[in-house]
Amino acid sequence: MLTAFTFPGQGSQFPGMLMDNLPDDEITHRYLHDVEMILQRKITSIDTSEALKETANVQLALLISGVIWGEYLVSQGCEPDYVLGLSAGAYPAAVVAGCLSFNDALMLVTMRGHLMQTAFPHDYGMLAILNVNRSVVESVLNQQSSQTESVYLANINAEDQFVLAGYIPALVSTAEAIKSKSRCTARLLDVAVPSHCSLLSSQADILLDTLKSISINKPKYRYVSASKSRVLNNIDDIRQDLSHNMARQVHWHDSSQLLLERGVERVIEMPPGSTLTALCRCVLKDGRCLAAQGTHLDSLLFTGT
Repeated sequence: MLTAFTFPGQGSQFPGMLMDNLPDDEITHRYLHDVEMILQRKITSIDTSEALKETANVQLALLISGVIWGEYLVSQGCEPDYVLGLSAGAYPAAVVAGCLSFNDALMLVTMRGHLMQTAFPHDYGMLAILNVNRSVVESVLNQQSSQTESVYLANINAEDQFVLAGYIPALVSTAEAIKSKSRCTARLLDVAVPSHCSLLSSQADILLDTLKSISINKPKYRYVSASKSRVLNNIDDIRQDLSHNMARQVHWHDSSQLLLERGVERVIEMPPGSTLTALCRCVLKDGRCLAAQGTHLDSLLFTGT
């Protein structure tokens, strides 16, 4: 049974996710010890309610959680054939795939978070639009761009689920305009930066300069880019994906379709959350899409019918 591990991005985090939501296992204790030694800070300082108001801490928490859960499942005999991460989730995906060392990932994700956070310290974010046709969303965006501060189509998560990025008042007015044309729902996400659009292009270029000095290895599990919706084998392509996914549109629906077309039958989402699992179920209708959070280990490892 071909298996994919998926790794969530910002918005899935919650307080205590590193203290109360990790396997009680030697792998966990080793990684948490390494984090505290490398970052020179306590784990408890990363995932409190106050700490998670900062983009840099959110991304660190997602990296640590994703790597620990991925390595734990591999240690239990559940190896992925593919890894696929959304935004910051690309970093734990790259570590589990053997492309990037955990130490380097900690440094890069810390830098990534600070770059994004300092570029847009307040008043910017992301908003989800559900149960709406893409043509309606794009039509309103085209109209709004000439009237107010730009709003960007950041994520194409499903055929009727999208995420917008930009200045929060503009996001809200754009959502109202979309709702006036379609019976849909909208909600602001727990993301404090306008990811996956050109607003972060300069920050992505800075991160790439640092990544050029970092050793990237060929993946031992197939690495799927959520922005390109294809498997990346070339080291420079992976380096570009890690640096620039913050400024590139997410094509999660197409990436899930790629997994289906390649014969993937089991998709396991690394904690925290289960949003990616729900999205994958829309595409892999006959597959087994599971969120590791809240699912018994035996069910995650089960390969029968």
